[in-house]
Amino acid sequence: LVVADVAGMAPYTGGLSLITNENGGIIDDTIITNLGDEIGMVINGACKEKDLIHMNEQLQLAKKKGMDVDLISMADQQLLALQGPKAMDALAKVVSDIDFVKMPFMTAQEGHIAGTKCLVTRCGYTGEDGFEISMPPEKTVEIFELLTSDSDVKPVGLGARDSLRMEAGLCLYGNDIDETTSPVEAALTWTIGKRRKEEGGFLGAEIILKQLAEGTSRRRFGFVVESGAPPRGHEPLYNADGEKVGEVTSGGFAPSMGKAIGMGYATKPFNKTGTVLTVEVRKKRNPVLVSKLPLVPSKYYKVPE
Repeated sequence: LVVADVAGMAPYTGGLSLITNENGGIIDDTIITNLGDEIGMVINGACKEKDLIHMNEQLQLAKKKGMDVDLISMADQQLLALQGPKAMDALAKVVSDIDFVKMPFMTAQEGHIAGTKCLVTRCGYTGEDGFEISMPPEKTVEIFELLTSDSDVKPVGLGARDSLRMEAGLCLYGNDIDETTSPVEAALTWTIGKRRKEEGGFLGAEIILKQLAEGTSRRRFGFVVESGAPPRGHEPLYNADGEKVGEVTSGGFAPSMGKAIGMGYATKPFNKTGTVLTVEVRKKRNPVLVSKLPLVPSKYYKVPE
């Protein structure tokens, strides 16, 4: 179902993975966690209908092969994301049964908030330390109000999250990745487990493993706009000769850098770090510098030695 080596995951560890199709395209990206007797998956809300259709199709195929497996959709379960350098201190004030200092990035533990058992995963979509908290729907407002009663915790909208995920070089499904994009083209080969790279065993493996060995003609990259308005997506990218060589998939202003940034795809050799391309915004072509991702260094938590 995914490109991760699920069998090799230690209990209560997880990571970003990809649900692929037979053509090597990406149906969705997902946070997947080994919960012992169960495998937890968090999928994109905008993709849930097609994801569940695909999962149920694969479930029936697995059962025909004699696998003892089932699928439970926890559609009512709610998720709150607490992100930022003070996230650990803020969450520790309301959770007494998890030692966050010893909790590594991309692991999960069960703990209690406001008397309710929740699943707390140290992960996020911002490039910062943070947590995603899964809880029953009837407790969501109470837990949200408890967290935001801390003066260090502020509610933010999707615009703030979007600027952070672009600075961190994280893909937005439907913009930077879709069913026509492979993990190799999207520069997401690190999500493919080592055993999977050797053995395959996932949909589209033949195509994806061939791309791993031989490369692809296009690839995702980050860029910085030295001056001018930010592109927002779908704008063409041009080389020095004025030829279209790619397209912007995400763009916006980076508060951490004080500049416009974005991500996109371009054909070789125009996706190489250090290359200068141009993008047209508001009928004006501005230079962009192809830059290594993440554009702002990530600050994921490391357990002290």
